Amino acid sequence: MPTHGSLSKAGKVRSQTPKIVGQKKTKPSPRNRNKQNYRKRVILQKQPGQNWY
Repeated sequence: MPTHGSLSKAGKVRSQTPKIVGQKKTKPSPRNRNKQNYRKRVILQKQPGQNWY
């Protein structure tokens, strides 16, 4: 079976792209978000609305 493109050009684009430093996460993880929602809804018995928290 013939190859799609030559193997001598493999990895060309990835080596040319500049490395970008990752950013810090600003949102809470899903586990923490679910815990906050449970606390608001069940423990504090808050109703959804504008002054939710």
